[in-house]
Amino acid sequence: MSLALLLLISAVILIAAYRFYGSFVYKKFGLDDSRKAPSHTHRDGVDYEPSKPIVVLGHHFASIAGAGPIVGPIIAVTFGWIPAVIWILVGGIFFGAVHDLGSMAASLRTEGKSIGVIIRNQIGPKGKQLFVLFSFSTLILVIGVFSDIIAKTFVSNPGVASASILFIGLAVAFGYVNRLIGNRTISFILLTVVGVVLMYYFVYLGTQLPFVLSYEIWILVLLAYAFIASVTPVSLLLQPRDYLNSYLLYGMMIAAVLGVIVANPEIEMGNQIQASSENLGYVFPVLFVTIACGAISGFHSLVASGTTSKQLDKESDAKVVGFGGMLIESFLAIISVGAVVVLSRTEYFERLTSEGPVSLFSTGLGGMISTLGVSEQFAIGFVALTVSAFALTTLDTCTRLARFTLQEYFEDMPQPAAQVLAKNRYLSTFIVVVLSVLLLLSGEFSTLWPIFGSANQLLAALALLTIAVWLIKKNIPATFVTLPMFFMFTVTLASLGLFAWKNFQEKGYVLALIAALLFVLAISLIFLAFKSLKAEAKEPAKAL
Repeated sequence: MSLALLLLISAVILIAAYRFYGSFVYKKFGLDDSRKAPSHTHRDGVDYEPSKPIVVLGHHFASIAGAGPIVGPIIAVTFGWIPAVIWILVGGIFFGAVHDLGSMAASLRTEGKSIGVIIRNQIGPKGKQLFVLFSFSTLILVIGVFSDIIAKTFVSNPGVASASILFIGLAVAFGYVNRLIGNRTISFILLTVVGVVLMYYFVYLGTQLPFVLSYEIWILVLLAYAFIASVTPVSLLLQPRDYLNSYLLYGMMIAAVLGVIVANPEIEMGNQIQASSENLGYVFPVLFVTIACGAISGFHSLVASGTTSKQLDKESDAKVVGFGGMLIESFLAIISVGAVVVLSRTEYFERLTSEGPVSLFSTGLGGMISTLGVSEQFAIGFVALTVSAFALTTLDTCTRLARFTLQEYFEDMPQPAAQVLAKNRYLSTFIVVVLSVLLLLSGEFSTLWPIFGSANQLLAALALLTIAVWLIKKNIPATFVTLPMFFMFTVTLASLGLFAWKNFQEKGYVLALIAALLFVLAISLIFLAFKSLKAEAKEPAKAL
């Protein structure tokens, strides 16, 4: 079987899913444009800002993509490329896209608030407190880890650092000019063309003007940037940077597809399916935890309900941004699998061990892109730069999300100090950055990170639980949400149980305790959800 045929079949399935299943899910959530979106009713020019759907899609896609749909699928090919591809397609369509659009829809009907606030409204204040503490801890960890990854990348490749700095300056200029031109479509198209051309030129210029700083200085610079990105109006920095950066990823994906068509490589890996791996464990539940962002990811619920819902101009935009954005990411995950299935299984395992998934992706995809007439060295560098750019996007988005989460945690508390934190975005962002620095100084994130694959998928299960409760309370059939929810709880609880037992046997008592606590958290929220539904059953159904 040729790789080009695999990409073609996957693309047809995903497009058909958007056309038919996407329309079904959209109607189920009852979204319509007769209601004003929170971006209009709560417009503040900082977080709530109505924007064109293509701009919001660029921000949302750049925020949820990162390195997740690249690293996870490549590692999961350990079990065989066939189960990886099947889960990416099935998971992306029936799990991830429903999860992302559902999170966005529930947030649109809750004043653009996050999943934590929706849990408070649907399950109760205790549920919100548990969820917010968990999601805030996850976000702080991600900020710390991505700061470390990006700083090391900038140290080892100063050209990437230079290009990234130029991107930020370009984004500010783009955001400022876009504010001046308003809603004039032709002017926005011209501005986009100029911005994208300059962005690709900066890819080249960065290699000619390397910017060198030490690792410690880069950490401070990155966290200072994250602070600024969190408090600056979304239309001035975060949104235009993500929008322009999305064209990097679109360009890479288009170049990859064209490169595959020209090279027309065969799938050399074979059709073997491994039930277990010595390093990873059993295919169930590990496959469904390892392939996170490419199929379903709890982090997406934080983005969809945290920043994206505040920028949608109208409710109907949620379909292309939420459902469509997830399916684009699933296709990226298929491309990631394609970058390694052209290798034999023996070569795949050897190179995965020696090079790591990101390098393997860059060299595999770069080799195919080079068939279009560019040098292989440039093609590999372009792919690596694209991955690094999206890691930086994840960093600034996570900082803003952590700030929202912290503010929403304290907004229900009457104490004056709590209200200051809830209303002051500068103070809450400062606390987020300080906690991230302390985590980096402790080095504990390198020890705790392995458990957050399971924690991320648990976040997805909890988001699906919240969406299901929201729908049921509106007297809307929610089977299309509850079936994915039950499966994800089965996956995550099994994964956490196995992880806790393994670490307990190996005397890793701290990790075993954390896994056990997450297990208890999930069970507690399920209990609170059923308790809330039982109480609701005694009251008249509410209208959507």
